[in-house]
Amino acid sequence: MDREKITLSGAQETLLATLYGRAVDSRSPDSILHDHAAHEAVERVAYDFSKTGMTDTTAVGIALRAKQLDDWAMEFLAEHQKATVLHLACGLDTRVQRLDPPSSVRWIDIDYPEVIDLRRRLLPEPSGNYEMVGASVTDEAWLREVPDDRPTVVVAEGLTMYLRKEDGKRLIQRITERFPSGQLLFDVYGPLGIRLQKMVPAVRNAGATLHWGLDDPHEVETWHPGLTCLDAVRSVDMPGVEKMPTSGRMSMRVMAHLPGFRDVGRILRYRF
Repeated sequence: MDREKITLSGAQETLLATLYGRAVDSRSPDSILHDHAAHEAVERVAYDFSKTGMTDTTAVGIALRAKQLDDWAMEFLAEHQKATVLHLACGLDTRVQRLDPPSSVRWIDIDYPEVIDLRRRLLPEPSGNYEMVGASVTDEAWLREVPDDRPTVVVAEGLTMYLRKEDGKRLIQRITERFPSGQLLFDVYGPLGIRLQKMVPAVRNAGATLHWGLDDPHEVETWHPGLTCLDAVRSVDMPGVEKMPTSGRMSMRVMAHLPGFRDVGRILRYRF
């Protein structure tokens, strides 16, 4: 089998770490996501995945983060049978395959053109009302082409920290100004997480740079009238942390009691 050669670098290359984390989780007898499509994609890629520094603990962390966002997205779609999903910086995430939305849902995966090209080659394209858009999420043109006729849920996993704050703020404002109602689901680093970024092997080895660390989730509420924070789950408090190896659970318990470290990462849900 010919394997796909990877030419991505920087922030785009880090998508391979999250793909690999989900693949590692899928091989566990106590798998969280059962993301076998991720495992199959990894098998088809010519890449040294040891560069990601992935461990059993970090793989569980990636899977738990993904599951929290999946669960919130499913809740939204259960309440809104006809909705739009904007999956920003989708990378090689198999979220649309995992959630398997009905054809009444309009699902749009957005990422750089070269990432979308790789996605087309590695992942099965779902049926239904599905579209892939090759563009930077901060470009304004693609958003103007999305119909504004439905409640909209936006999912962005592993994106915000690579943006500069002003770009993230404007992206959120453009989305909340365009659509009549919906939710924003995304994860963030705290300021300490940004300062310690070189301790993350996937970031360091890809030569990527993290920019934006969110200190107070309620700050985002001031960016658009009616924008309300519904949930702010600390990474150290994610449901399912007990599935981590013993060393990982102990690290999480210690971090949960240290100022700065307990806010090193959060998963957020907003209503607008």
